[in-house]
Order: sequence, then C-alpha cells, then structure tokens
Amino acid sequence: MAQLRQDYPSFTELSTEIIVIGPENAESFRKYWIKNDLHFIGLPDPEHKVLKLYGQEVKLFKLGRMPAQMLISKAGLLRYVHYGHSMKDIPTNEEILALVQKELA
Repeated sequence: MAQLRQDYPSFTELSTEIIVIGPENAESFRKYWIKNDLHFIGLPDPEHKVLKLYGQEVKLFKLGRMPAQMLISKAGLLRYVHYGHSMKDIPTNEEILALVQKELA
C-alpha cells in the first residue's frame, strides 16, 4: 500500500479512486489507515463478501488473501483484473496508470 500512497496524486489527477479491501474488522482497518496515513478508501471485509463477489483467492499456506487488482470504469464495468500468486505479483502503479489513461482515451 506504500506504493499506492506514493502515487495517489497521479491517480486522482486522472479522476481515479483507489479502494483497498481487506480482511480485517472495521476497527483494525481504521487503526491501520490512521497509522499509515492512507488517503484513499479502505473497506473492511472480514466476512469475505467482496472477496467472493470478485473471485479473489485465499491461500492459507500463504497467510491469507492473494493480491487482486481491478480497474472498474465509472459505468461500473470491469475493465482490467489481475489475480496475483503472491504479494510480489502485483502490477506496478505505472502499469495501472497506463490502463487508466487508455480507459479515458
């Protein structure tokens, strides 16, 4: 999330909002957001409702949810999805910003 925090202004310049969905309860999530000074939206999902809706995987031997990045248009259409195999398998902000620019073109 440090990567997202660092480039958050680049996303907002493109009228793009970042929403991070995590497995923690609301209080834990709020504390994490404050501690790390995150300015984008955080949505706690302790019952995994959103996870199931978008098909994000959980691998217990890898300590939980696998990373998933999605780009959803303002019309609500899923334009891009990446399901990672580990926390090292995450697209760069530059890749996501290029997709946003392509979507806006």
